[in-house]
Amino acid sequence: MTLSLTLDELLSTTRAVRKRLDLERPVEMSLIYECLQLAMQAPSGSNAQGWHFVVVTDLEVKARLAELYRKAWSIYSRSFRSMIPASDKIATHLSTSERVAGSAAYLAEHMHQVPVLLIPCVAGRTDDAGTNSLRQASLYGSILPAVWSFMLAARGRSLGTCWTTLHLMYEREAAAVLGIPYESITQAALIPVAYTLGEAFKPAQRKPLDGIVHVNGW
Repeated sequence: MTLSLTLDELLSTTRAVRKRLDLERPVEMSLIYECLQLAMQAPSGSNAQGWHFVVVTDLEVKARLAELYRKAWSIYSRSFRSMIPASDKIATHLSTSERVAGSAAYLAEHMHQVPVLLIPCVAGRTDDAGTNSLRQASLYGSILPAVWSFMLAARGRSLGTCWTTLHLMYEREAAAVLGIPYESITQAALIPVAYTLGEAFKPAQRKPLDGIVHVNGW
């Protein structure tokens, strides 16, 4: 059953869900497949459709991935505070950043309990691309739209998701856990998927368009 959201409501309330993931309620595989069918309508470079999706529900596999994620979070979290932007509204940034950090820490702690972990992948690698932005943009541009479509479809079905990439610090190890051919397949993210605790989500506070929109030049 889908939620009765308008298109604008869907686009403006698909949040990164961490603490409000229902860790107790199983997610039907049929819903995951519905969302993936919609995700595959997203564009891909040269219509190559080189996407792959690894769906993880096995408790042992989830535990091994969660261990890698927590190792990466331990490293990342130590530098998190240093990345808060300098501003005359530093108190606001601190409050928001600390709230996000607390939410992220919760997810790291409970990642193994999330009913479904989705690892979107794409054929090819950019390891040897260096600063070749064309190759990088082409590769990731062929998987990220599909992942976002999946997350929107999940939101419409009362499922919460969160875009995470920290496990990519240990991408090769994750590939070994999942049997992904590392040399030819790139992992793009790790998406926890669960029913949400409550269905009401609000639009997030964002910067005003003034200052970020540039017409006919920077």
